[in-house]
Amino acid sequence: MSRGKSALQSLREQMAKDSIRVPMSWADLTVGAECGGSDGTSGLSGNPVVGRFFDHLVDKGGTAVFEEVVEMIGLQDVLRSRAANEAVARELDETYRKAEAYCKAVRQYSVSPGNFAGGLTTIEEKSMGAFAKSGSRAIQGVLRVSQQAPAPGLWLLDSVPDDHFMQFGYTNPNDTEGIMDLISVGAQIVLFVTGRGSVIGSPVAPLIKVTGNSTTYERMREDMDFNAGTVLSGEMTLDESALNLLALVGEVASGVPSKPEALGHREYFLMYKHQDTPSLAAGCHA
Repeated sequence: MSRGKSALQSLREQMAKDSIRVPMSWADLTVGAECGGSDGTSGLSGNPVVGRFFDHLVDKGGTAVFEEVVEMIGLQDVLRSRAANEAVARELDETYRKAEAYCKAVRQYSVSPGNFAGGLTTIEEKSMGAFAKSGSRAIQGVLRVSQQAPAPGLWLLDSVPDDHFMQFGYTNPNDTEGIMDLISVGAQIVLFVTGRGSVIGSPVAPLIKVTGNSTTYERMREDMDFNAGTVLSGEMTLDESALNLLALVGEVASGVPSKPEALGHREYFLMYKHQDTPSLAAGCHA
């Protein structure tokens, strides 16, 4: 423990001494997206605004990563239709199959009493809303946890454990793990969409909280960065809201603290998870 703290202190001192600000473009940016504490507004405005922002980011040469394959149950054909080519379509099919098998194995789908209280009615309805944060651009491929995107564009992060590891834990026991998964693939900023509200943050990369619920935004102004509920109220179009979000992401990328960052949120969770493990047929090894 003491050796680890000493190493971290040394790295911090070196970063403070060698830190130099340099010009960057949108093409240098990787942004991840996750949603949690969803309600009816998440699928109607919160996630769609993030999806439209992703379209802008991809068009500017940046990299966008969305996840939560278990929140795409019922959407296999929709997911496949967004593939950049047939090889990616087969990859998406396999990713979907694994997620569906996982949900069946643990007898739990990614929908909660809080979702129902917020106006959602079925896993398919939640899936459609969750998928909206991917925008409309072609999906270039599937990433695994800690794998960097090989090229710019829109990518799907598969955070589900492999088949043989499914019984050892849940894919995302809490939203902070999903955020860390996105950071592990290179996201310098993570957008977190929450309709019902959430008080989490991140110790590694800035978290920008987006809500489609204006009531939630007013109630949590100190901890909520962006109100996409103005789309539902008719105060703003989807495109206008997305461009405002683009401007906010640019400010945070330039060093302006997001609200969770300014409040000092440091919540995180690392899941003991296996992916790309050849086989456990030979038994477990200490």
